[in-house]
Amino acid sequence: MMRRVRLELARCHDFPDGSTKHGYELNIPLQANGKLDHDYWLAHRQGNTFRRFWGDEDEQSGELRHDGRGWMLSFGQHGDNEMIYKADAHRFAEGEYISIKERDGHTRTFRVVAVH
Repeated sequence: MMRRVRLELARCHDFPDGSTKHGYELNIPLQANGKLDHDYWLAHRQGNTFRRFWGDEDEQSGELRHDGRGWMLSFGQHGDNEMIYKADAHRFAEGEYISIKERDGHTRTFRVVAVH
């Protein structure tokens, strides 16, 4: 089933209290246990989108994708992807944490703040 998930930057060196102005809003298929639903994604690839918001920078968007390396957020340009660390093992549930290796090479941790 498709869910809207909001991720916000968890506390880190640059943001000791985390940040509500840095993160992602994902429209992704989740199983009842909060894990990504690969079968649903295969059948309904359109609509698996995300929006990245990062302070005062322009918002960016793309699609959720999966390949032999795992789940990623794709911005549409060849190789312009951000890998979701161990996405098959993690639950996208409020209070959980998700790590994403972003395009700048840094891996950042985000807290799941809402699932609708």
